[in-house]
Amino acid sequence: MLEILKTMEFAPFLLSFKLAALTTLILFFFSLPLAWYLSQTKSKIKPFLEALTALPIVLPPSVLGFYLLVALSHNSPIGRFFEDTFDLKLVFSFTGLVIASCFYSLPFMVQPLQSGFESINKNMLEASYISGKSKMQTVLKVALPNIKPSILTALIITFAHTVGEFGVVLMVGGSIPNETKVASVAIYEMVEIMDYTSAHIYSAIMIIISFLVLLGVYIFNHKHSKSIGGFNP
Repeated sequence: MLEILKTMEFAPFLLSFKLAALTTLILFFFSLPLAWYLSQTKSKIKPFLEALTALPIVLPPSVLGFYLLVALSHNSPIGRFFEDTFDLKLVFSFTGLVIASCFYSLPFMVQPLQSGFESINKNMLEASYISGKSKMQTVLKVALPNIKPSILTALIITFAHTVGEFGVVLMVGGSIPNETKVASVAIYEMVEIMDYTSAHIYSAIMIIISFLVLLGVYIFNHKHSKSIGGFNP
């Protein structure tokens, strides 16, 4: 077992973590205004926007990956623009993986933030507006400090979900070592060549990481709930 561990390449894990970190960071700043709008609006288009945002949850990854592949390819206006203007290929590149991951992990960031914003006491928001604070100041100084568990959940779940992506990243990025070959793709290739020992090790690492991430979220949320709901006798 030790000999196998010495010969294994862990670059796919590092690439997965890099992809997850960038995706989480981008989605956090993009999703904040979207989640705030969805939590506050009474517009008739709200159900449409919510359904559109949640679509990656129920849509097969291969379907989403296929249409992203088409949209980002050189034959599409988007892909051609980036390639001609910035000399940047979006398909089978790390940049393309980041874009695809942002689409695929969007609901895992938006929904916890939206739920957090909706749980805030409306009187707190009204008091903030009455005191002269703008919407931006209200979000930054009133809303965000009161939804810390939701923020943590959104960040960690998005990160963990991105680390475990397979269908979308395989369709858009393929399997280029040190460029697009993330951990999930590496496991798939190991199974294809019947290297089950390495696949077991990689899969076990993924299971441990996923469990620790979820355990951390639940422990934090339970402690936060006790600190709010508890009382001093």
